[in-house]
Amino acid sequence: MKRTVLLKLLGIFMPLLILSCNPVSKLGKDPEVLKWQQEVSTLKAMPVSYAPATLLFVGSSSIRLWDSIQKDMFPYPAINRGYGGAKLKDFTFYANELTAPHKAAAIVLFIANDITGDVNDLTPENVLNYFKLAVKEIRKNHPGIPIVWIEVTPTPARWSVWPEISRSNELINSYCNAREDLFFIPTSTHFMTDNGKPDPCLFLPDMLHLNRRGYKVWSKVIKHSLDSGLPELKKMQQ
Repeated sequence: MKRTVLLKLLGIFMPLLILSCNPVSKLGKDPEVLKWQQEVSTLKAMPVSYAPATLLFVGSSSIRLWDSIQKDMFPYPAINRGYGGAKLKDFTFYANELTAPHKAAAIVLFIANDITGDVNDLTPENVLNYFKLAVKEIRKNHPGIPIVWIEVTPTPARWSVWPEISRSNELINSYCNAREDLFFIPTSTHFMTDNGKPDPCLFLPDMLHLNRRGYKVWSKVIKHSLDSGLPELKKMQQ
């Protein structure tokens, strides 16, 4: 009798215990995460990709503002589902919602707002931890396809915290290199001048977001990295 009661209690409380220990479920109580619900709902209402060769780009404003992505990424078919101001913490919470409906050859991430010079910035180590959680969320419905992380770009607006941003890039790069299904695209050197600082000619007046010239550089680097690092994706376009 006691054993039966105990089993029933475990059946009731164990799921609650698991839920309380799930770091992603806890994010659903964070106002800084929940404020993106409307924007995410808008993205979910957009057309879904049914072509298995598609590259699905997700992330922050540099992805959202990339209105020439289909032209720039040709011959790779690409769609962008970014929202401005995205951070890894909120993206992790919405990652499965944003990626699950789509068929894709690879999912490409660029999220650049976790280290900005603000007092609430994540440490490079926490950036890596949220990246790991985001990958797990994406893997719920895309267990086998490549997940690609584009290096956070050095920008004039955030140059003062570039050491911390660079460190987070290094940590994610090392993590990706140790796994067959994760890929890191280095881009930083292509946005630097000979003096080792970000090239202002590649950015909008806010010195944070890419201009048309910047997107041309970015897409060229991304395509070259995909061609060499993931040649099977290129074969899918033929």
